[in-house]
Amino acid sequence: MNDVSVYSLSPEGWLLAIVCALVVGMSKCGMTGLGTLAVPLLASVLPARMSTGALLPMLIMGDAMGVTHFNRHANWKILIRLMPPALAGIFLGYWLLTQPWLNDIVIRKSIGVIVIALLVLSRCRDRIRLDIGDGKRMNAVGLTIAILFGITAGVTTMIANAAGPILLIYLLAMNLPKDEFIGTSAWYFLVLNWCKVPLMMHLGMINRDSMMFNLQLFPAVLVGALLGIALAQKMSNKSYTIWIQALTLVAALKLLF
Repeated sequence: MNDVSVYSLSPEGWLLAIVCALVVGMSKCGMTGLGTLAVPLLASVLPARMSTGALLPMLIMGDAMGVTHFNRHANWKILIRLMPPALAGIFLGYWLLTQPWLNDIVIRKSIGVIVIALLVLSRCRDRIRLDIGDGKRMNAVGLTIAILFGITAGVTTMIANAAGPILLIYLLAMNLPKDEFIGTSAWYFLVLNWCKVPLMMHLGMINRDSMMFNLQLFPAVLVGALLGIALAQKMSNKSYTIWIQALTLVAALKLLF
């Protein structure tokens, strides 16, 4: 299958791709947690490896909008703490993607398993208590946890663009205010996602055809961002979370079976 045919979708495929772009924009501008749904959605209409590359530019556009809207609220102490292990995780994920056994079928099923595991982790997040100190202090256990979370997030984001729930759990443990939570998350993924671009280009996961595909979906990302800003203040967090997690579970199971 050549790259041109990969991005020539059916009307139903384009509908799912547009929904994915809307979801990306909404998740980056206020509706945190929604982004996990975008991963299995795009992997259901594109080969898994190519879907990871095609999703990245949309995520970067959404990150830029999130940073623009919440740029004054980032916690740079937390960002500096998490970046080095996350970058190490990205290079580990890159190495895994060069291995011949990690073919499209394995990646597709891996995305499904990763998303389901992250959903379970997200459901358990209120019961998780991390001894990480606070925003001004970092104990030895907390530093170890930061390194583990950072490496895990790096590997997961390189292979499946699905590290959102991992960072979500870590930031929740830090008890950040809402705007600082969103701003820190936006800056974290903006930096990491840009670091992934040359690696994915080298692997052929981002190419001229994939960028043309992205250009057609960028308006939907923008609309999604505006919707996210407008709806973030109006929806019940509990009902919204349950609904999105249910949809994400269905999409992930579709990748497995």
